[in-house]
Amino acid sequence: MANVTERITGVSQGLQTKVRSVNHHFIVDEPQAMGGKDEGSNPLATLLGALAGCENIIANMVAKDINFDLQGIEFDIRGELDTRGLMGEPNVRPYFEKVTVHAKVKTTEAEERIKELQEKTDLRCPVFTTLKAAGVEMVPNWVKA
Repeated sequence: MANVTERITGVSQGLQTKVRSVNHHFIVDEPQAMGGKDEGSNPLATLLGALAGCENIIANMVAKDINFDLQGIEFDIRGELDTRGLMGEPNVRPYFEKVTVHAKVKTTEAEERIKELQEKTDLRCPVFTTLKAAGVEMVPNWVKA
């Protein structure tokens, strides 16, 4: 497989954007208190959701490669940012400063194998590596469920 281009289209109305990716669609929105319709996750929550999905997909690929008994993963991902940046404060970055990935791995494997799965997954996950390349402090915490 060579280079691939991902493409989405989006139609916005107010703060809400209806996004389409091939045969799928989702809504990115803000809560009513922020002026949105609250019909979808906000952009930052959507990004963290993309991280969970990407980590899961890559973990399943890695598990197959290293013969790891992966029965499932439960994610709790938290992103920390200073909202002054997105509100226009020029000396504050408008994106996450730190993202912590708590993952409970359902498996019969030992803790050291879970660490191997986590490390190899994080090295291959496009969303994780994009955030890391942007200078976001990435804190993985994978444990046996």
